[in-house]
Amino acid sequence: MNALGIDIGGSGIKGAPVDTATGTLLAERHRIPTPSPSAPGAVAEVVRDIIRHFDWTGPVGVTFPGVVVGGVTMTAANVDHAWIGLDARALFTEAGGLGVIVLNDADAAGVAEAAFGAGRDQDGLVVMLTFGTGIGSALIMDGRLIPNTEFGHLELDGHEAEHRASDHAREAHDLTWEKWAHRVQRYLEHIQMLMSPAMIVIGGGVSRKADKFLPHIDLPGTTVVPATLQNNAGIIGAALAAASAAAPSGHR
Repeated sequence: MNALGIDIGGSGIKGAPVDTATGTLLAERHRIPTPSPSAPGAVAEVVRDIIRHFDWTGPVGVTFPGVVVGGVTMTAANVDHAWIGLDARALFTEAGGLGVIVLNDADAAGVAEAAFGAGRDQDGLVVMLTFGTGIGSALIMDGRLIPNTEFGHLELDGHEAEHRASDHAREAHDLTWEKWAHRVQRYLEHIQMLMSPAMIVIGGGVSRKADKFLPHIDLPGTTVVPATLQNNAGIIGAALAAASAAAPSGHR
């Protein structure tokens, strides 16, 4: 089944149709800058424009940078706070004129990496961590998503981890890749202590520069790898969620 995936980010909103059997994009991504402020109505207009750009009439999945429960956005750490408690699924459905599935952005990336990327065929517990403005997380157990984890808010050295070890923190504190890796190492040790994952997948923009920091990471007992789908992971994961929701019962 083909589905349209749309990934809402802090700086851009991008989408593309996806062949959900193979995880491949069927057209070049269409990207529109995220409105500022990122109010719900303005973001919904961009989602509508992306749907229209592809003249799309099939299933649509949309990611959101916050906790999503039953299509309702429960948190909004790095976007307009008007999103908190909003029925985003209804908003996007009305804007695009199509049924829409909404899920957390890191969850979408984790689902995609488990299906087609670094976590494919990995048994046991896989933790996906996306390092960007904050730290997003996804928990995959034997290929099945456990949604809405917020491991970026775990405490690290008296601060929220994402305030110390996100890519934004690296840039804001002018850290070398090696010094940043030491912070990430401490954070990953904490994740390992709590959950003993078989694999940790490092996503976000830093996954393209894994050679700069992964050599400084040592986590015996847990495999640490960069994401392979990179900036397409959210789009692919959103499309997978939409296709799963649209599939007949018993065929998901």
